[in-house]
Amino acid sequence: MKSVLITFDQAYYERIIALLDRQSCRGFTYLDKVQGRGSKTGEPHFGSHAWPSMNSAIITVIDDEKVDSLLDALHKMDLQTEQLGLRAFVWNIERAI
Repeated sequence: MKSVLITFDQAYYERIIALLDRQSCRGFTYLDKVQGRGSKTGEPHFGSHAWPSMNSAIITVIDDEKVDSLLDALHKMDLQTEQLGLRAFVWNIERAI
């Protein structure tokens, strides 16, 4: 099992939920308002007067064989609208209850 953390501009929300459905990634935790900025490019997402946009995040735990397909689809989505910002990170899940 793997945990995938997806951070994204709030404008992506519906598209990412639909993608998770298509990929049969049923369970997830959604974090509505997440502040941050990219390490390489992109503007900050601070929810402030100067930087009004905000990010969100989703954490999902999925079977190993679903990871590549999900990451490929997320990367394709990011390339279509790079200025919004979308990142995904994967961790091993050692144990779950």
